[in-house]
Amino acid sequence: MRLSDQRISKEGVIVIKAQKFRTLELNKEDALERLKALIQDAVKQQKARRPTRPTKGSQRRRVDKKTRKGKTKALRGKVSL
Repeated sequence: MRLSDQRISKEGVIVIKAQKFRTLELNKEDALERLKALIQDAVKQQKARRPTRPTKGSQRRRVDKKTRKGKTKALRGKVSL
């Protein structure tokens, strides 16, 4: 239920449609393999995200870009005669 997968209904029923092969046995095997993969993905632990800070260089580039953009916009003003 933790997975936000369209194959899981609101009641918790997993629906796997298998029509890849022409025989029922092969389609059942395919469906079971996909179910096993879905369960393994649900059991897998998510890696915790460590918050990071922007580097000094990226901060400086951002501020420089903002000042350049501001100068460009300032030039768009009315021309006084």
